[in-house]
Amino acid sequence: MFKKFTTADKLLFFAALLSLIFSEILYFQEEKADESFIRLWVPSILLFGIYLKLINNSKNDEIRFNFANTQFVH
Repeated sequence: MFKKFTTADKLLFFAALLSLIFSEILYFQEEKADESFIRLWVPSILLFGIYLKLINNSKNDEIRFNFANTQFVH
């Protein structure tokens, strides 16, 4: 399952997981303000990963499109 993920994907997922775990620890220590702040990082990190993936895919599509429209002159 993880073979399709790049190193950046794995790092971003790991960072989101760590921030989720850290926010839960703060929750059980009754640090509500800090927990709420850290908890908001999880979707932000995951959305940043999606953004990077979309940018990478659009660059690859643009390169493929330009290569397909190239005419070779002999």
